[in-house]
Amino acid sequence: MDERSKRGPHVVIEVDEALRVTGWSRRAEQVFAAAEAEVLGRGLGEVVPLVAGDWAALLAEDREAPEVEAVRRGGEVLYFQAWWQSERDADGRATGATIHGHDVSDRIGRYRRAALAEKMFEAVIENLDVSVWALDKAGNYLFQDGKGMQAVGLSPQHFVGRNIFEAFPDHPGHGVVRRALAGEAYRGEEVEVLGVPWRNWYVPVADPGDSGAAMVGISFDLRESLRREAELQGKIDLIEKQQEVIRELSTPIIEVWDGIITVPILGLVDSVRTAEIMDELLQAVGRLRARFAILDLTGVEVVDTGTASHLIAMIRAIGLLGAEGVLTGIHPRIAQTMVAIGVDLSHVAVHARLRDALQHCIARLGEQKAGRAAK
Repeated sequence: MDERSKRGPHVVIEVDEALRVTGWSRRAEQVFAAAEAEVLGRGLGEVVPLVAGDWAALLAEDREAPEVEAVRRGGEVLYFQAWWQSERDADGRATGATIHGHDVSDRIGRYRRAALAEKMFEAVIENLDVSVWALDKAGNYLFQDGKGMQAVGLSPQHFVGRNIFEAFPDHPGHGVVRRALAGEAYRGEEVEVLGVPWRNWYVPVADPGDSGAAMVGISFDLRESLRREAELQGKIDLIEKQQEVIRELSTPIIEVWDGIITVPILGLVDSVRTAEIMDELLQAVGRLRARFAILDLTGVEVVDTGTASHLIAMIRAIGLLGAEGVLTGIHPRIAQTMVAIGVDLSHVAVHARLRDALQHCIARLGEQKAGRAAK
């Protein structure tokens, strides 16, 4: 190998008739990470192993047009663009070959990433309800495509060559578009165009390159989203109504006697539910002009200290309305909780059973009527 080939900007490799390396340029040392002294005399397939096939074609015929070969280098694969000429004796027998080439791994990597990005882009515009478009600095359409265009009966590239401000003279988002063309990004604008609600993203292009694009727009068709949102809101409204009915059924206020109401409380009782019960009970006391309100706790086994305090506060609130609160069916655990927090029940009528509480209230009503009659 002459000095010019050895110092040239591209890879030069010389082999003999047995495909043993006889020449190795400095660029080959850099690309394949092997010094000349390490590779001379070794087989080319060992020094520069191909991912598929072998180097036998070197001696069969010349390759004038460069082609890319995948080559293993340690634990990685590099892409080597190569061409070669064989050397032959007077009888036409191959006596060796000279390989020329470049490492094109970066170029192949960029190409593959670009191809992947293109496939991903195609998948997005073909399957999602979007319209993707690009404008030049003056607002002229350079590109427009996407499944979302079908929503308004338009074919791909329908507006290409037209100016957005002329195509949509009444578009309410012209100001935002102009700011995006000037370099200001805008995301999430919602506007109705051609009878369809859209959410728009305007993305300025910092370096247009050869594309000429100053801005990329992405428009999402909101009809399906709004339909699902309305459907979800309808379900939420239904759940809230059902919860309200359940609350009413779980804590019914029953007028069991003239002037006597009872509230059978069932299940878990926390501070929030106690507050709801108090509100409904006080309204019922005022509306029905009740003289007695019986809180039946037979169906409640456990309350926390906060809830116990709320129950006592409820009894006091009933008293402020001129009625008497009565407790019945207190579970032993609830009694322990009330004792533990020092609740004073000395001024509250407490009975074991609802029947006993009702008899107490009826008797008190009779006493009150008798007292009024005596006067």
